[in-house]
Amino acid sequence: MPNVGVVPPEPVWLVNVGEIYADVSIGADHQVPIDGQLSLGLSAKMSITPVTLLRVWDTGPGRWNFASSITPSYLWTKVGATLAVGGIETAEQQSASNLFDLYFTPLIAGYHVSETENIALSFNVWAPTGKYSTSNIANTSLNNWTFIPQVAYTKLWPESGFEIDAVMGVQFYTRNTATNYQNAPLFTLDVLGLKRFGSGMGVGLVAGTVQQLGNDSGPLAEKLNGFVGSDWTVGPVLTYDTKLAGMAPLSFSIRWIPTVSGRNRLEGNSTVMATATLIFK
Repeated sequence: MPNVGVVPPEPVWLVNVGEIYADVSIGADHQVPIDGQLSLGLSAKMSITPVTLLRVWDTGPGRWNFASSITPSYLWTKVGATLAVGGIETAEQQSASNLFDLYFTPLIAGYHVSETENIALSFNVWAPTGKYSTSNIANTSLNNWTFIPQVAYTKLWPESGFEIDAVMGVQFYTRNTATNYQNAPLFTLDVLGLKRFGSGMGVGLVAGTVQQLGNDSGPLAEKLNGFVGSDWTVGPVLTYDTKLAGMAPLSFSIRWIPTVSGRNRLEGNSTVMATATLIFK
């Protein structure tokens, strides 16, 4: 997101509402683990609506500022898989919709390197609060905890309206006890370059990668040689910044994020994300 490395220097509330739609798949020439079973390929349509509430705490003057946030999400998903049951390939399709796993950040520590350069350190958690069953191929939970240390960076050039944002993190998963599947850690890096105009509009490019660090483990993972995955995505982003009557900043963004290349990851050219962010005291 724009200004991702900036924790405001004064106590404020931030509300972010998003909508993410993805129509993605893995080809039928690949075996894929899903809910303790193997599928020949996999397809999924997903609509995720996250709502983030972030509080910047009153820490007084200085280069350091601190915040905390929580993000409940609602997920609708439709999954298609080809399962081998009793030696017979069976095509299945299921839908599910409910609250997704809860995402929360106990602490974000922002450091103001200068007026135009900022760094934010955070520790983020996905909690398995959604519904999960191994009898379903469509679920609204990953059924594991995920812990994500992360560093974000923002550099601004106010004279020209240019901005660079970057987020780097590592995702550590606990084992899915229902399937005995253990995801390996994932390294993630996302970079956004943005040009803002006097009208409040902005245009830019966002690029990201996911790189798996090691092999997955468990009976199914061993059959798939660790099922090591990676992907690269890149796409355009449009933003608009304005202020409400009470001078509260309001920002909008929309982006299209097609997959450039991928391996053992859901990929496609139909991933779209839109967000609206409001900051108030």
